[in-house]
Amino acid sequence: MGRDNKHKMSRRSMLRVAGGLAVAGAAGGVVASMTGDRADAAPTTFVHPGMLHAYGELNRARVRVKAGSQPWTAGWERLVANPRSQSAWAPRPAASVIRGGAGQNYPQLYNDIHAAYQNALRWRIAGTTAHGDTARDILNAWSATLTSLTGNADRFLAAGLYGYQFANAAELMRDHPGFELKRFQDMMVRVFHPLNEQFLTGHNDACVTNYWANWDLCNMNSVLAIGILCDDQAMFDRAVEYFKNGEGNGSIKNAVPFLHPGGLGQWQESGRDQGHTVMGVGQLGAFCEMAWNQGVDLYGYDDNRLMKGAEYVARYNLGLDVPFTPYSWGTGQNCARREQTVVSDAGRGQLRPVWEVLHHHYARRRRLSVPHISAMAEKVRAEGGGGDYGPNSGGFDQLGFGTLLYSR
Repeated sequence: MGRDNKHKMSRRSMLRVAGGLAVAGAAGGVVASMTGDRADAAPTTFVHPGMLHAYGELNRARVRVKAGSQPWTAGWERLVANPRSQSAWAPRPAASVIRGGAGQNYPQLYNDIHAAYQNALRWRIAGTTAHGDTARDILNAWSATLTSLTGNADRFLAAGLYGYQFANAAELMRDHPGFELKRFQDMMVRVFHPLNEQFLTGHNDACVTNYWANWDLCNMNSVLAIGILCDDQAMFDRAVEYFKNGEGNGSIKNAVPFLHPGGLGQWQESGRDQGHTVMGVGQLGAFCEMAWNQGVDLYGYDDNRLMKGAEYVARYNLGLDVPFTPYSWGTGQNCARREQTVVSDAGRGQLRPVWEVLHHHYARRRRLSVPHISAMAEKVRAEGGGGDYGPNSGGFDQLGFGTLLYSR
């Protein structure tokens, strides 16, 4: 396991205790107790809400916002200023969503997902019925309508990114009156999950290293999130096992293939560009946070390998030098070799809402020194969400609002 032996109470044991307290104090959500005492084992009963946001984080945000405390209030102001968080948002569900190729319409999906998520947060934190009803109505409209995701290879990006984001919005709403949870779960299993598995097992019939880490990571996130949403332990286990030992570039030792002195780990896409590199950090941060909220510590796996990778990416994007080991990989169907020999400065220094969750885990929960992660979190603070970082799909790759939800 990745956790140090100073932690006498395991993560799962702590959740078992906290779960019992949360059941007594939760207004709404069902929080199940955990069993067992191994921090690397899958839950036998799932905690709800238990993806990117557990009851404790939601309750802390509610209390701090009500008290007008910073930085929660600044994070709340970013949320309420976003057009997608307004209760007047009207969904535009489609039977078929296309990403890649002719007839693309996928912006309808990601805009509605972020609207559902943001309205769900406003309901959870401020208790405003109108926002809860809007989030519910968006989710219900899509589960009653969507039957397929299609397009070229980019359909796998849609299945991964929008799969895990959709599941997170639904997790926040699972106990809201009128939310058709079972129908939504069926949609996720029928429409999103098969594409997630197709990609992770077949990689679109290409060489297993052909696709960058982000392609694996978003599909891993979707499998993990759907497993939690549907209380499917086999699905949850599958995602965790892929994180540890998967063949593709999303598994942790492939996503961070080289370790360097000074606690730095070279990111798989570092020679490509910094936009996708930072995106990957966000994807793995989301994955580890969802697992953490189910009692599984992947943040600390392999001697905090994610932390070292994130420190490397943060350091470079702060304008500092990093070491670089030449990176080679196989492409296409015949695994033709390519190589990168220098770290890419394309997109260097851009801001994305991915750093707060990493800062608050490593620096606050674990009390570890992560100066570059913390400095990046400070630069982005207060984190916004979908639509705050550009109008195109890249501005919706993260759900965001980490300052509001993770500050402690």
